[in-house]
Amino acid sequence: MVKVEATKARNEFSELLNQVRYRSDRVLIERRGKDVAALISVEDLRLLEMLEDQIDIDAARKALANPKNKVRVPLEIAKRRHRERAKIRKRKGS
Repeated sequence: MVKVEATKARNEFSELLNQVRYRSDRVLIERRGKDVAALISVEDLRLLEMLEDQIDIDAARKALANPKNKVRVPLEIAKRRHRERAKIRKRKGS
């Protein structure tokens, strides 16, 4: 993996893209010594998305297996609850 400072990444963006595309490098971008972003190949991105999908599927299966989750909630009520929880999180700064 290649590590570069954000300013250098901005100045050498085309070269970094070529490294990712043609050499399958991964580029970690730092700002003030802290990792802030990464450039990865499309293939790596697809693998990451597949892993995320599998994690979501596993979580959904686990939730559906829980007897407490057998009661169906209408979509509108679920949306309203989601909005309310999002407002609370926003107020708390999460």
